[in-house]
Amino acid sequence: MTSGQLLTFSGVVVLGAMSPGPDFAVVVRRSALAGRVHGMATAVGVAAGVLAWVVAAATGVAAAVAVTPVAFTIIKLVGAGYLVYLGVNALRSAWRHGSSVPSDPDNGSTVESGLWAAFRDGLLCNALNPKAAVFFVALLPQFLPADAGLVSMLALSAIAVAITVGWFLTVANLVAAARRAFSRPATRRLVDGVSGALLIGLGVRLVFTSAR
Repeated sequence: MTSGQLLTFSGVVVLGAMSPGPDFAVVVRRSALAGRVHGMATAVGVAAGVLAWVVAAATGVAAAVAVTPVAFTIIKLVGAGYLVYLGVNALRSAWRHGSSVPSDPDNGSTVESGLWAAFRDGLLCNALNPKAAVFFVALLPQFLPADAGLVSMLALSAIAVAITVGWFLTVANLVAAARRAFSRPATRRLVDGVSGALLIGLGVRLVFTSAR
């Protein structure tokens, strides 16, 4: 691969990472309501999901998912269900805990439920999104020839992961820097309500997504 191809690939991945979607919504909510570290853990989870899809695309697994209606539909429905689950929990938090900062993981809120939960949310939001499979299946063949070796695959994987984690770590830190504004109960309730509605809407939209 030439440096021009690497730059082009990087540019496309940057645009994909910056596109508004469930990954962005989850990172922003975690960063705003749980803090910088939780937001960064979610960002790393998203990057791990991207790594999984890049490797799957390079090895042909993602292509099989994209062209197999049953596999695509199963991943799509599971992913949509998970987004709706996150959205409903956010709305419950807005309704029940808008006047206080949740600290007990058993009190019905998922905001302060630990770094593993933050990482898991980012990972599953990306890994259960078949649109990511379609994206990388369409993208990688333009940069990886049929006889591409392990080094080329690892190089593109590393670039995709580095760009993704860099972007979402930036988002997490920027949102967390303004966290003082989110300490107000009304603002926290607004963030929960808006992010919950957005996640549910994205989940419903995912249900009607096709591989083409």
